[in-house]
Amino acid sequence: MTTFVDRVELHVAAGNGGHGCASVHREKFKPLGGPDGGNGGRGGDVILTVDQSVTTLLDYHHSPHRKATNGKPGEGGNRSGKDGLDLVLPVPDGTVVLDKQGNVLADLVGHGTSFVAAQGGRGGLGNAALASARRKAPGFALLGVPGDLQDVVLELKTVADVALVGYPSAGKSSLISVLSAAKPKIADYPFTTLVPNLGVVTAGSTVYTIADVPGLIPGASQGRGLGLEFLRHVERCSVLVHVLDTATLESDRDPLSDLDIIEEELRQYGGLDDRPRIVVLNKTDVPDGKDLAEMVRPDLEARGYRVYEVSAVAHLGLRELSFALGDLVGRARAAKPKEEATRIVIRPRAVDDSGFTVTPEELDGAPVFRVRGEKPERWVRQTDFSNDEAVGYLADRLNRLGVEQELMKAGARNGDAVAIGAEDDAVVFDWEPTVMAGAEMLGRRGEDHRLEEPRPAAQRRRDKQAERDESQREFDDFEPF
Repeated sequence: MTTFVDRVELHVAAGNGGHGCASVHREKFKPLGGPDGGNGGRGGDVILTVDQSVTTLLDYHHSPHRKATNGKPGEGGNRSGKDGLDLVLPVPDGTVVLDKQGNVLADLVGHGTSFVAAQGGRGGLGNAALASARRKAPGFALLGVPGDLQDVVLELKTVADVALVGYPSAGKSSLISVLSAAKPKIADYPFTTLVPNLGVVTAGSTVYTIADVPGLIPGASQGRGLGLEFLRHVERCSVLVHVLDTATLESDRDPLSDLDIIEEELRQYGGLDDRPRIVVLNKTDVPDGKDLAEMVRPDLEARGYRVYEVSAVAHLGLRELSFALGDLVGRARAAKPKEEATRIVIRPRAVDDSGFTVTPEELDGAPVFRVRGEKPERWVRQTDFSNDEAVGYLADRLNRLGVEQELMKAGARNGDAVAIGAEDDAVVFDWEPTVMAGAEMLGRRGEDHRLEEPRPAAQRRRDKQAERDESQREFDDFEPF
């Protein structure tokens, strides 16, 4: 038997970016042909996509850990690494994606709607891409960035136009089976239905979906019984149908009290006051049920409800009910605002936004200056700290970004600890202020004077302009891959 699962916690890991390659071209009679290390490939994303053929989250209940493939490292000969493959996870229509704190990240409605749950890491640049007029032979490459690790919660909210609500054994499953082609499990005892059933109904030119919501009993909105598990499936419905049992054998129940109890549970759940209601008095084929329906109908109509007497077993009153529901669904669809065309929203960065922050903190009584920002944190992850040249390149980038100036403004002194990144994943070092970047003080890193040749004046001017352009490009964090 298929198990219905409508809420799971999913652990997704995007692919890591491949490392760049540090390589020098060599061939006969030309031992130093320049850098030719390729770039690393991008790591694969983890993407959630609505698939109409998927109706449950059962697969992710059994296998909650999913990972995309990593990007391949670059190679010599200017060969870039292969990108990792994206991992596309199909989810049912109406899936809501939340973080661990309950914040909504995405609401996936409509076939093909997708959301990137975890983004793959970018690949590191090879030394060929790092070469420039002033850095002709870099002896280092950038490391690939690790992919995102995310824990998300998937919640399924059924996408239906009409929701049937009522006590267990009120006849909701029987009603949906005769109004549509759905074949739910039906029996004469409570809690036969343990999952929402969905059917498609055609009423004239209107085609709509109808779902029964099981497990509603007193206290359902507070977690009693099965109601709280399935009340979320009512949220997207345009019309609510109260299915009331007129032939119940329980002496302490009657249609009016059943209606009041279910309405109170819906009110406590919240957000459903604006939905139109219809009352269906079911099981009127039973003599006592017909008499009771005639007794309570005036009271229900006095409350403002449209009342329909039906029998799912004898197929009485179903045509009138289906067309009435189709009319309400059509009105609800017409009242919805038309979807606007997709617009591209441009959010330029503020002119005074440096892209990072420097915050003085204390760690074990000693001052620590923590640097947070997308660029400096990514640059640290891309640096091979076993390579002095790569460390110098990082120092240049941080200096051009303005980190050193901000540390001075924050009161940092020679020898103070500086941490770049979050508390649990930071690179900590003792700060040594310099007038210029560390790599520049040690000479122009990445140059090999054996590659130098006499240059004409025009070429020297072009090289100087290239140096200025590269400085601006690195400041803007231009990376072609």
